[in-house]
Order: sequence, then C-alpha cells, then structure tokens
Amino acid sequence: MLRIYKTEDGGKLVKLKRFGKVTQAWFSLTNPTASEISKVSSLLAVDSDILRNSLDADERSRVELDEGVFSTIVNLPLLDEDGNFDTLPCGLVFSGENFLTICSKDNRILSSFNKNTAKSFDTRERTKFMLSILYKITQFYLRYLAIINRKTEHIEDSLKQTTHNEELFQLMEIQKSLVYFTTALRDNQLVLEKILRMTKSPASSKYLAFTEDDIDLLEDVIVENKQAIEMVDMHRSILEGMMDGFASIINNNLNQIMKFLAAITIVLSIPTMLGTFWGMNVGVPFLNQTIGFGVVIALSLLATLVVILYFRKKGMF
Repeated sequence: MLRIYKTEDGGKLVKLKRFGKVTQAWFSLTNPTASEISKVSSLLAVDSDILRNSLDADERSRVELDEGVFSTIVNLPLLDEDGNFDTLPCGLVFSGENFLTICSKDNRILSSFNKNTAKSFDTRERTKFMLSILYKITQFYLRYLAIINRKTEHIEDSLKQTTHNEELFQLMEIQKSLVYFTTALRDNQLVLEKILRMTKSPASSKYLAFTEDDIDLLEDVIVENKQAIEMVDMHRSILEGMMDGFASIINNNLNQIMKFLAAITIVLSIPTMLGTFWGMNVGVPFLNQTIGFGVVIALSLLATLVVILYFRKKGMF
C-alpha cells in the first residue's frame, strides 16, 4: 500500500490523493506491490533494489549513499496479536526533497506518525523526521522490554507453584525474542554511529543536512539505543539463569520422586518376601499352629515399620 503525506503550513498533515510530482512529502510504502515499487522507484529516482532489500525479512541494518540517494535499513520491534516479539526491517530513504519509508508489514511505530501527532513532526524537515522515527524505534524497544520483564515475572511466579511445560515454552519463546532484539539493536547501533560520523563529514552534507538540534537528537537516540542494548543483555542473563535454575529444580524433583518410589518399592517388598517364605512347601515355624498367620502378619508389620522409620531418618520420606 502506498500513502503520500505532506505537512502544510500550520503543522497540518495532509494525505495526497494524486500520485505525481511532489516535493517535501512522505512516501509510506507498506507491503507494496511490484507495481507500486516500480512507480515509486521511477518517480523518486531510487533504485528498485534498495526498496526490495527493505522487504527482506533477513536484511541487516546498514547505511548506503548512492547517486544522490541516502538510504538506511533499520530493524523495528514487533509485538503480534499472540504476544510474541519479533523484529522487522524498515527502509528509510532520502531522494530529492522527499522522504520514503518502506516496510513489509504494518507496525505501531510508523502508524504513530499520523494526523493526531502531526505537531511532533514535519515532512518538510526530513532529517529531523527520520531521527524522530529512529527515536521512536528505541522507545518501543524499551517499552517492549518492560512488557517482557513483566511477562517473565508472571511466568516465574507460576513456575514457583508448579512446573508446567507451557510456562517453559513461553520462557523459550521470550529467550528467542531477546536474541532477535539483541541482534537488531546492535545492528541499529552501528547505523546510528555511522550517521553520526556522517554529520561531521562535508562530503555527506549533500545527502543529509543536520542542524545542531538534529545532532543533539541523534545523540539522544544513540544513548537510548545503548540503554536498550544493556537492558536486553541484562534480561537475557536473568532469563538464562532462570532457565538453568528451573532445569536444576526439575531434575531435583525427579530425583526426589525416584527416591520416594524406590523406598516404597523396598517397603512393599518386605511383607511380600515374608509371605513368600511361609508359603513354601517346606517345614516352617508355626506351620500347624492357629497363631501362625497372626505371627507372619505381625512380623511383616514390624519389619515394615522398622524400615519406614529407618528411611524417614535418612530423609527418604
């Protein structure tokens, strides 16, 4: 889907209905068709490969300068309807006087830039607009990490009461999400640092025009991204320790169960063994006496009681 927006005087965001020559506009491509990619590529003089690369789910974050076109690919955090976390490549492109974003899926980050929030950004100030998107990306990473932390604590409380496979699978899913976040954030950090170096390069001024406020905002984004990286690393360490701890608890519980079953087996074998001895076709004590059965039962109970007391002393029960 292709949507074109432009900020007018007064900070009002207008959606353009006609596809044609425009300037200082924001071209938003979401899961575009081949026809839309071709049209945008032709209109903005952008290599179609740059646009297609942004739709590749395995694309790494990077910055490119090519024939007057600045493009970067960053990874956004995603939270789906099932509560699972993932990352999504998104392309940010400067061409002429226009700004282009391209993603393979709708996401809450780009959707947050709309008519209701039009006062916080301006399509005519595309450098600041791009930095606002990058800042929003880091904020969403931090927001999702807070959700992951609360979700992990809830699962931990459940596992303290009883260990179910469902909770363990949820922890494994969170662990996988944190791996995605770590990779994406570290790649984004390289992109941000490269853009910061470009602000100090005269050769890059024809692609990007940074004001002092823009540089300050970029530095804030870098700080926020570093904080997100540290938080992800901390959560990963905690989660790995938690998984190891619960694995030890599960093994210990299994050992306790096996020990208990072994003790029960021994206890139950004692009356069986005595009954077997007195059931043989040979001469045994009390063979022709009426008290014989009672004596066997009493000996079985006594021997069983002694073994139980011994096992309790050893912590088997």
